[in-house]
Amino acid sequence: MFRFFAALLALVVSVSTAQAHEVRPAIGDLTTKDGAVSLVLRLSMEPVLAGIDLEGLDDTNEADGADRVDSLRALSPEALQAEIQSGLAGVLSSLGIAADGQGVSLTVTEVQVDDVPDESLPRESRLFLTGPLPAGAEALTVSWPSEYGTLILRQTDVEDGFTGYLTGGTSDPIAIAGGNAMSGFGAFAYYIPVGFEHILPMGLDHILFVLGLFFLSTRLGPLLWQISAFTLAHTVTLALGALGYVNIPGSIVEPIIAASIVYVAVENIVSDGLHKWRPVVIFVFGLLHGLGFASVLGEFGLPAGQFIPALIGFNVGVELGQLTVIAIAFLLVYLAQRVDSGRTDLRTGQVVYGVLALGFVAAGYLLNGPGFTEAMGAGAPVFLWPLAGLSILCLLSASFVDDVRAYRHFVAVPASLAIACVGAYWFVERVFL
Repeated sequence: MFRFFAALLALVVSVSTAQAHEVRPAIGDLTTKDGAVSLVLRLSMEPVLAGIDLEGLDDTNEADGADRVDSLRALSPEALQAEIQSGLAGVLSSLGIAADGQGVSLTVTEVQVDDVPDESLPRESRLFLTGPLPAGAEALTVSWPSEYGTLILRQTDVEDGFTGYLTGGTSDPIAIAGGNAMSGFGAFAYYIPVGFEHILPMGLDHILFVLGLFFLSTRLGPLLWQISAFTLAHTVTLALGALGYVNIPGSIVEPIIAASIVYVAVENIVSDGLHKWRPVVIFVFGLLHGLGFASVLGEFGLPAGQFIPALIGFNVGVELGQLTVIAIAFLLVYLAQRVDSGRTDLRTGQVVYGVLALGFVAAGYLLNGPGFTEAMGAGAPVFLWPLAGLSILCLLSASFVDDVRAYRHFVAVPASLAIACVGAYWFVERVFL
């Protein structure tokens, strides 16, 4: 088994020649001095110049305009700098700073562009913005367009300076004199939804892994053993990764996360019991999932003064997200399990699951649109039609209840097979495409 993991790791390292065109957050350092406010933006300018909407996007290859991004990445630093200079008017029209509600007129004093060591990786550009402060101004707000992705905003020239992130809209007032630093409890509470959001709705790979654990057995004991091993493992590497002690490239971590989905799903198909090695294997995969969580946390940043509360809050959010996934799955299959055990009439199960399947399909059509996609990061069918499919499987289980193990044959095994297929596709995509 361990030889398999070693071989898998070697394969990923050897064939990962194409790096993902990942979307990284922008970082803004805010300072005030001598009656002026300055904002240094560090960001990847190629997607901005290409007009790509980065909100909810993980990879620029998935967007219209990806070819334009690639052509801009191929430019020399001097050529890209000229492109940025020519597009500055449009960039400045989409973002802004206000002092006590009064807009500040911003100018760009300098543009810096990194060299091009690898065209497949994002490179950093730096925009130096400055503007005059009105006399007696006490607080600033920063406006950031959602199409530019996430902005990590830091006030760097005062004690207890502001640290936070914007995904679009206007920041809370930031006291020029400082004092906006998060308290311990504030950092803990602030990062809970960040962790939760990384599972629901953004963590589709982690959702499938947790569902793979769920479909092994209907009994609580095996599920608790698996979740405990997974939680302990990803908590360890989340902490080590966030502290900077462990750093493995996403080109290695992401394919193995996909492979872990395939493993747990396939084992569900060939066995319905918790073998003694499965918690160990899940622990190993959990270590890698934790590195995936740590990379996300690294994108958002952690307040230096409240590192531990923020880290704990993020982990609590991840756990709440995982428990929510399990709760939704349990509620959906609970009736099918009761019908399978003879505790509920099969007609009731057939009616309920027939209505649920039609309802999820209809909701996928009716709710699909820009609003749902903006809120969830993907269209309504991505989330609702799999629930419709699971309802159909439960309907089959209730209809063929005379089968001795109807739930396993018509729900657990087909659902695991679907999970394995998706995981296998992601593995191939992340390694070869």
